[in-house]
Amino acid sequence: MSLLDYIDQERLPNHIAIIMDGNGRWATNKGFERGEGHKEGVRAISRVVEAATKASIKYLTLYAFSTENWNRPAEEVNGLMDLMVYAISEETEKLKKNGVRITCIGDMDRLPEYARTALIECIDQTKEGNTLTLNIALSYSSKWELTEAARRIADDVLNGVLNKEDISEETISMYLTTHGIPDPDLLIRTGGEQRISNFLLWQCAYAEFYFTEVYWPDFGEKDLYEAIIDFQGRERRFGKISEQIECNSTGSKPEKEQ
Repeated sequence: MSLLDYIDQERLPNHIAIIMDGNGRWATNKGFERGEGHKEGVRAISRVVEAATKASIKYLTLYAFSTENWNRPAEEVNGLMDLMVYAISEETEKLKKNGVRITCIGDMDRLPEYARTALIECIDQTKEGNTLTLNIALSYSSKWELTEAARRIADDVLNGVLNKEDISEETISMYLTTHGIPDPDLLIRTGGEQRISNFLLWQCAYAEFYFTEVYWPDFGEKDLYEAIIDFQGRERRFGKISEQIECNSTGSKPEKEQ
């Protein structure tokens, strides 16, 4: 039996977010240039998207490039941009065929024009996909996102579009780049580190975290399904107690306290 057979289709995470870490260390450990790790990382993306589709996951967000990554050596950054454009051109038709819709969050204005153009074209060509939404976090950080949201909210208050008394958690969510996408249920980080590195800080308030030592270039179907199975073994209480969760799932009333 495949690990997929052990996944409870009634308790799937609706949205999985992944911090794809370990490309450079994977390459260094094998005596390769760091760029080779990024190339293998692209192949891993293809495997994981296919596996997520097979498992009927509806939303998958991948942390591809953070705002802090712009501080890396120019040669590596340029190589990543070129690799992204190549991957997009190679994968667009396959994504369309498999019903995968591409969306993107992040500061797109910082991307080179050729990379931004390729990305916009892919988003447009896959917009009819309804099997899986593949959300790419590119030139993204949560602090950047929250700062931009605060600025937009302030502008709307000043312009009379929004009353400050009406600002709620739902209001803030509407001003985030992920508006229209459900918050992640499961956050996976590869590569052994146990932090979330400025990624979806607001949205992951109640996500389950799963850390693995596997470097991203080696991550595949088996690893994704193991993470989902681990997720399904957890109790998600959202601030409640176990008895409340059990009563809600069975429809019975809790016993009165003595």
